[in-house]
Amino acid sequence: MSDIQVFDFKGATVRTLADKQGEPWFVLKDCMDVLGIGNPTETVKMFDEDEFSTTEVIDSIGRRQQAYVISEPGLYRLVMKSRKPEAKDFQRWVTHEVLPQIRRTGGYIPQGETPEETLARAVIIAQKTLDEQARRIKQQDRQLEAQAPKVLFADSVAASDSSILVGELARDLRQNGVNIGQNRLFQWLRDNGYLVRRRGESWNEPTQKSVEQGLFEVKTRSFNNPDGSTFVRRTTKITGKGRIYFTNKFLARRVAA
Repeated sequence: MSDIQVFDFKGATVRTLADKQGEPWFVLKDCMDVLGIGNPTETVKMFDEDEFSTTEVIDSIGRRQQAYVISEPGLYRLVMKSRKPEAKDFQRWVTHEVLPQIRRTGGYIPQGETPEETLARAVIIAQKTLDEQARRIKQQDRQLEAQAPKVLFADSVAASDSSILVGELARDLRQNGVNIGQNRLFQWLRDNGYLVRRRGESWNEPTQKSVEQGLFEVKTRSFNNPDGSTFVRRTTKITGKGRIYFTNKFLARRVAA
């Protein structure tokens, strides 16, 4: 995560930072304060694993603390939970002002005490943006060179030593011409007996048969709450074998169609 950027929404402090890919993350407590939502320790349980994380921040009196941060999709989910009239204004402010400026300039530019100070901040952010873009172009060029001689099946075999999220498989399939998203893929896996269909503790976890086939695994992670308590999150992931299996299955269906 990058350095914290602090900005103001109607007098309320909202802190944001960017990950290594330049995607914005928001300090959960700041957003909850704006939206009138309570306990972060309980609220964080509503997010998927890729929608929240923890990072170190410095509070108003200079103490270093661990804080929850949420991604852009996580922020939208949080806004939907709020009943305050400010929720709509907050989302519009983020989507129409903050995010476009972050993506255009590489960061939110707070106003300095003088025009010269504001300009200096903009120049620094612009330079960081150019450096990051150059790094990404080089990385993409290397990836294209490495992937050029491969077909999707071989690429899946090369990645078969690690498991992926269902959403990641949906993304890979879309990139190869299969019109499916994460929610539709989850539904297909449930309808075809690969994931548990009954709502409850085991919903969206692999069935016994698909586990025995080696197509899925369940990752268990424990998280420490700021109050010292812990909670456990279980995440369904597709194994390397499963990735090859489902990739071939969907591509075969596309060819047959």
